[in-house]
Amino acid sequence: MTAGVGRVAIAGAGIGGLTLAIALRRLGIDAHVYERATELRPVGAGLSLMANAMLALRAIGLEESIAALGEAAQTSVGRRSDGAELSRFPIAEVAREVGSSAVLLHRADLHAALLDALGAEHVTLGRAAAGYRDEARAPAAVRFDDGSEVEAGLVVGADGLHSAIRRQLTGDANPPEYSGYTSWRGVTDTLCGAAPGQLSETWGRGCRFGIAPVGRGRVYWFAVANAPAGERDAGDPRPMLLERYGAWHAPIRALIEATAPERVVRTDIADRPVLTRWSRGRVALLGDAAHPMTPNLGQGGCQAIEDAVVLSGALAAHAKLPDALADYERIRVARANGIVRDARRFGALAAREGALFQAVRDALIRWTPASLMHDRFVELFRFDDPFAARRALIE
Repeated sequence: MTAGVGRVAIAGAGIGGLTLAIALRRLGIDAHVYERATELRPVGAGLSLMANAMLALRAIGLEESIAALGEAAQTSVGRRSDGAELSRFPIAEVAREVGSSAVLLHRADLHAALLDALGAEHVTLGRAAAGYRDEARAPAAVRFDDGSEVEAGLVVGADGLHSAIRRQLTGDANPPEYSGYTSWRGVTDTLCGAAPGQLSETWGRGCRFGIAPVGRGRVYWFAVANAPAGERDAGDPRPMLLERYGAWHAPIRALIEATAPERVVRTDIADRPVLTRWSRGRVALLGDAAHPMTPNLGQGGCQAIEDAVVLSGALAAHAKLPDALADYERIRVARANGIVRDARRFGALAAREGALFQAVRDALIRWTPASLMHDRFVELFRFDDPFAARRALIE
């Protein structure tokens, strides 16, 4: 007997929401996703699914199909703006050590594959969650901005950084906390000399540039720089990006020049204070609604996938909903919140602008023991499905 939730209503058709619905339905639990967008269009740029995410996807039978969408990550390289190598880390080797791989892919490809695995009939578009209802002696319900409701045994807020479900659950109506730096993201249709399988990041004074081939001859790149909150580009941002990064090592200039201006997206980087509780009553949070994080460790989507797999397993393993949600939080809260804090610290370190600090930072990166990096990434890349036996029994 599962947690007796009946139907699970999921607000948000992002990576976490779709993965949760897939995982639940494969365990025989009715789940439906409600999404504010009126159509699901290819959006976003690249992302990395590190070994922990791939192991979580294995638990619900999606590892191989998702791995085929992108390019296996082999190495991660850190550089100075002149191209001098500061660090080199064998991502593939460590991923194999924990039993999987790391994959670089386009977010739109991942989203389309998850939607296909779930089935479009289990997603309702044009329904923006405004909150929820959870009263005694009545089913819970997700409320929409048009005043309508859908009843469910469990409401899951997977509605992102600006989650309405989180706002009601926590009572915190504050905006996200701006990190002090903004980002530009783009995708080219040619490698421009980027090394296949190599994830690279170049550090300057308060600015960075990252490169990741994402399969099918495409490259995802991102640029990060300190900037006032809410600042926007007037027209084509590439001349400004070339002025800032164009003299950096190859193929940075070529990547910027090869990207159509409409494919460059600017986003201010923000997160929120960590929560120690992700649920109340018959309502739970997942992904960015529970633990929004800066993208500095490439773990945002990975942690949402872990959430989905663990929550689905907990709901299948426990007869009572409070026990399932308590187990979900016990397993997930400390790990995800630790990564939020680490990502925040990494971003603050990279944002420092002083020349002396940059020299010291580069030296520290260069001389960090390989064993220390290895142990940290093994910890980050591990994922053991705590409900594997229950999942196998049901499926």
